Amino acid sequence: MNAPSVPPGESLRGATRRKLRRFSELRGKPVAAGEFWDIVAITAADEKQELAYKQQLSEKLKKKELPLGVQYHVFVDPAGAKIGNGGSTLCALRCLEKLYGDKWNSFTILLIHSGGYSQRLPNASALGKIFTALPFGNPIYQMLELKLAMYIDFPSHMNPGILVTCADDIELYSIGESEFIRFDKPGFTALAHPSSLTIGTTHGVFVLEPFNCLEHRDLEYRCCHRFLHKPSMEKMHQCNAVCRPRNVSQQDFAGGDTTSLILDHEYVYTDSLFYMDHKSARKLLAFYEKIGTLNCEIDAYGDFLQALGPGATVEYTRNTSNVTKEESELVDMRQRIFYLLKGTSLSVVVLNNSKFYHIGTTEEYLFHFTSDSSLKSELGLQSIAFSISPAIPKCPGKTSCIIHSILDSRCSVSPGSVVEYSRLGPDVSVGENCIISGSYVITTAVLPAYSFVCSLSLKMNGHLKYSTMVFGVQDTLKKNVKTLSDIKSLQFFGVCFLSCLDIWNLQVTEELFSGNKTYLSLWNARIFPVCSSLSDSVTTSLKMLNAVQNKSKFSLNTYKLLSIEEMLVYKDVEDMITYREQIFLELRRKQPDLETS
Repeated sequence: MNAPSVPPGESLRGATRRKLRRFSELRGKPVAAGEFWDIVAITAADEKQELAYKQQLSEKLKKKELPLGVQYHVFVDPAGAKIGNGGSTLCALRCLEKLYGDKWNSFTILLIHSGGYSQRLPNASALGKIFTALPFGNPIYQMLELKLAMYIDFPSHMNPGILVTCADDIELYSIGESEFIRFDKPGFTALAHPSSLTIGTTHGVFVLEPFNCLEHRDLEYRCCHRFLHKPSMEKMHQCNAVCRPRNVSQQDFAGGDTTSLILDHEYVYTDSLFYMDHKSARKLLAFYEKIGTLNCEIDAYGDFLQALGPGATVEYTRNTSNVTKEESELVDMRQRIFYLLKGTSLSVVVLNNSKFYHIGTTEEYLFHFTSDSSLKSELGLQSIAFSISPAIPKCPGKTSCIIHSILDSRCSVSPGSVVEYSRLGPDVSVGENCIISGSYVITTAVLPAYSFVCSLSLKMNGHLKYSTMVFGVQDTLKKNVKTLSDIKSLQFFGVCFLSCLDIWNLQVTEELFSGNKTYLSLWNARIFPVCSSLSDSVTTSLKMLNAVQNKSKFSLNTYKLLSIEEMLVYKDVEDMITYREQIFLELRRKQPDLETS
């Protein structure tokens, strides 16, 4: 047990830094057998995303940013209906079987789900959530490296099997110096974090078997009676998932921020990642081989874990309140999975000094990178990370964040904004709470507060082009309507979308939208100009944004226009990587001793 004198949060910081140091020592070096994962697999939604991920992995290996001697794979979902991360898991098992036959029975495998289009954090849409840049490290860490670092101790204390995690969350934990998290039980094993009941309503919640041990520790191995997926507070109480404040002294804990939760409030244990042994994986693979094609979205958490434990009941299979689209065969498929996994045990590794963070929305991204958040302290996130930038202005509790960018000393970036992989000239002023990604702004420009600006390289008919998406960070790109007459309910930068179209001199027709015409949204609205240079692209898109702000006309009908959906089809990953590499080389040339640690 850690010494009781450790200040609150310090043990979590120390444990996190140790993992980061250990991973840093492995970057670019061959790993010994059993020292690291045998296989790291990332899922992709389609072939275009698969290619983008493979290109970035190849680049990372070439630059020695990842441990060597590991098999890195990208597994793409089959074309057709969306199959969810549960379907992607089944598909990944089949890919492993095809590649390795029976050999994968002896492997430790990390499976990272990264198959979404990141509509709530669109600067991750083109290159993927798992390749989201973080403001620390040299070279800059992305989510992939952070995942590998935080799980650095797992493979050597794990029986052969598969650890399943998502690309946009972060798990930090501290346990005793001589302790390790072990994944050596049959069936499934999941990590559990103490959380408020409010957090529990949007996550998975564990109903644990009674625990008689009087000593409460940072690390506890528990048996799970049943698993609840996004339950109501009433349901948590009904099922005995709610834990009461523990009648123990604060000295029994290492002193993390979750200690006060456990000592002072009702709380629940929520999910993050889970492990399944090879016997369970084989059972799921045999099931997938038998059904052949999946035509509905299966959730790896809601549909796999809810079937586990002695208290599991079939009733959840008919509850579609948490499902975005109810397919006719969804209930039947859930029931088949339930009966397949029924009776399989679910062990829980309770981490009482741990944190679970999600960075999947613009709001979460800006908060964690620019405010005095716990994550910033625990990970050592920086305001200027591997960048050349003028001094960062600060206001209480908030700063700006510059990642892998070159900013002229005369430009200004207001607190609360993030700039990544960009160049900003002397006459550029960025307002508060903006996100600027992959852009080149050389002319005079004023970016209004709450602007989202993200540039993409495109390959169209063999020619290199550029397009820049702009909108408000609070806009909801996923919100859709069924008919053209309803698009007045959509909003662009807080303004009625119909009014914006009038400002841009665009007609309301079906041709205004790409893809499926039954879902009309900002995501598939053809409103973003295609230009021949990156700087022209940014300048033109900022003009359309400023026109909406100033209620002045700016005609777009002379431009070739694309939707975000189409940009992702035409994206030129190689050119975007090249642009980042050019910035990297210039940073190293101008400041050869540039460090971020």
